[in-house]
This record gives sequence, structure tokens and C-alpha cells, in this order.
Amino acid sequence: MFGFKKSKLNLPGPEEALAGRAEAIQVPPRHFVNGHPMLPPYPEGFGRVLLGLGCFWGAERRFWQLPGVYLTAVGYAGGLTPNPTYEEVCSGLTGHAEVVLVVHDPEYIAFRDLLAVFWESHDPTQGMRQGNDIGTQYRSAIYVTTPEQKAEALSSRDSYQQALDRTGHTRPITTEIGEDPAFYFAEAYHQQYLAKNPQGYCGLAGLNVKLPPA
Repeated sequence: MFGFKKSKLNLPGPEEALAGRAEAIQVPPRHFVNGHPMLPPYPEGFGRVLLGLGCFWGAERRFWQLPGVYLTAVGYAGGLTPNPTYEEVCSGLTGHAEVVLVVHDPEYIAFRDLLAVFWESHDPTQGMRQGNDIGTQYRSAIYVTTPEQKAEALSSRDSYQQALDRTGHTRPITTEIGEDPAFYFAEAYHQQYLAKNPQGYCGLAGLNVKLPPA
């Protein structure tokens, strides 16, 4: 479709990954919904995490609606190619997941609350897909920025797996939990896409299972 060899379900190695570019993709200066600056620095003391729930359009809307979330932005993380384009990510030859950058004020919304929305808004057992969206870029992922976030993400994963087991879901969670990889902003038209296009595609679908309290 985009002129690249497809690699739908396997991550590329360094010798396969596209070269990318040194220049960052340009994004609008301010968030389309709340008007906050898109680029760092962000307010001191605010938390930052990258969350992959499949197609990032619907995922971003889910988080910008939460009180206490200062900023959301969509982009690419967890792969090898610097500053990739959307078409390159969709080729399967960058290794990146589609992710949402969530910057939040911990005085108003705890990291655990973000994790609850994450787990409950998608199916984290599907491997390299979400529903009809198939490919490595749709994998479930949490990329943390502090050791405390990592410990809480791992604990929440175990709790959510137990909740899935109790409710008869037999597949194991496949969510990738990693540490603060490079984040590359997606193109301007992807940012806050569903605010600009309210009838646009949203593939979010959870399992109707709640994350147990900590």
C-alpha cells in the first residue's frame, strides 16, 4: 500500500529498519482541545507516560477527556527508526507502536487512574493487533519515565491478568512495558484527530473488566 515490504506481525531487526531522518516532524504549537503548548518543557512536577492501545486516534481522545490530564499528543515509540512518517510506521519496518503521550498533574489524577483507563479501554491480550487493526504498530504498550511508574505498571498488569482470569478470559496479557524510549510526534493531522473529525474512526474496544483497586 505504501510502497514498502509489509512485516505485519514481527518487529524488524536493525538491518531491516528504515533509516528515517534527522528532522523532527512539525506539530501545531498548541493542543487543539485545551490550548496547552504541545512541545516541552511541561509544568514541573507533572507526570509523563507513553501508552499504546492500538490506533492512536481514539486512544488520545480517551485521555484528553480525563480531569487532571494536562496534555495529550500522538506519536511513535518503541522502535528503531528516527522521526518516522505514518506511512513508514504502517509498513512494519520501523518497529514503532502508535502511542499517546499523556502529561498529567498527579495532584488531580494518579498514575494508577491512568493505568485503569489504559487496561479497561482496549484488549491487552491480542499481541500485534487491536481488533481489525493488524500490525506491530497496534501492539499494547506502556513506556514509563520513572522507576515508580514501572513498578506500578507491572503491578497493575499482574492485577489485571488476575481479573481477566477470574472472568474467564483465557489469553495472557501481551502488553510491552518498557522504559522511556524516544518519542516522535506524529504528523499534525493526527493530533487530536477526533476533535477535528468527530465522526472519524475509533477502534477502541475493551473487555468489560475493571482493574482491581491497588
